[in-house]
Amino acid sequence: MTTMTRALHLFNVRMADGQRVSVSVADDHIEALGPQAAAPAGTIVEDGGGALLLPGFVEGHTHIDKSNWGRPWYRNEVGPLLTDRISNEREWRRTSGHDAAAQSLALSRAFVQAGTTRLRTHVDVDTDARLRNLEGVLATRQTMRDVLDMQIVAFPQSGMLVRPGTVELFASALAEGADVLGALDPALIDGDPVASLNATFALAERSRKPIDIHLHEPGAVGAFTLKLLLDRVEALGMQGQVVVSHAFCLGALPERERDALLDRIAHLRVALLTSAPPSRTVPPLKICRDKGITMFGGNDGIRDTWSPYGVPDMLERAMLIGLRYDLRRDDDLALAFDCVSEAAARGCGFADYGLRVGARADLVLVDAQTVAHAVVARPKRRLVVANGRIVARDGELVDVA
Repeated sequence: MTTMTRALHLFNVRMADGQRVSVSVADDHIEALGPQAAAPAGTIVEDGGGALLLPGFVEGHTHIDKSNWGRPWYRNEVGPLLTDRISNEREWRRTSGHDAAAQSLALSRAFVQAGTTRLRTHVDVDTDARLRNLEGVLATRQTMRDVLDMQIVAFPQSGMLVRPGTVELFASALAEGADVLGALDPALIDGDPVASLNATFALAERSRKPIDIHLHEPGAVGAFTLKLLLDRVEALGMQGQVVVSHAFCLGALPERERDALLDRIAHLRVALLTSAPPSRTVPPLKICRDKGITMFGGNDGIRDTWSPYGVPDMLERAMLIGLRYDLRRDDDLALAFDCVSEAAARGCGFADYGLRVGARADLVLVDAQTVAHAVVARPKRRLVVANGRIVARDGELVDVA
């Protein structure tokens, strides 16, 4: 990596409210943001051409270690069950020569090119691959460290308890550099939600790490697991340290039962993640927000053995969130964008985020009239600044490893 730009001045750019401003960047942070002003001496100057200024995007949930991005098309003939997909993926990764380091780097570069500057990725750890996938993504994080703030979740894609030795591997993964402890469907995958959640929370408590759990379990089963999880959050004082990803059950429960769970989720400051899939029930976005719950967005997998869909563009994910939740008004589409910006930074715990003085200088310029227009049109990124440094121009990476 080359030395980052030390000083940068963007002028003739517009805020979401239409105000024309200039932005002064010193080292890696926003030093000034306000009415048009002359550039400080010795500063690199960029004319924004009246473009819309947005904060760098946040990918709240993806799996960069397992992507097939940039490789030949994968012919998907996997069975319909979750266990079919897990077994198929494990075998494919074992026999195909899939390289988590190369693939995670390719996808990370594509994310940055499209304006993502913060990213949380789940990385498979199991008794077959052991820590190999984690080591590949750790190498990518090191390579991209100047331009992409990456959180790594150690994820038990094959289950925590059903494969003996997994808990010990996860302790090693957290010691080696994983930031967050993952979990997966304690009832339907591990077959014992009490024991599975006990093991997960005990490890989180020992390692002092937050938790991000995949909860695909439907209806009453999912609600039962969620209640057990919330009991442990409360008992261990882990308020504000847990994310429940997907939480499909919250879109299928009777209103009274759902709202009782949402009230507890809000009280315990548990955040919710949605990829807004069209084929599954989803937590109610506006009701969650009205209750004070942080709910944010992510792509989930991108071009992997699970699904051929997905692109590393958070404006497209915001659009898909808007479509799934029938968001049509401009102010509603601003909520969709919030799911991949402020709310995602808050849910993942990314610090110093946003368009404000003192925040890390992560900026995106797009030719759009409003935030809603940007979400719907998804224009080429005119300029991307990450950590105070220009990393993409006119949709192409510049000076990035």
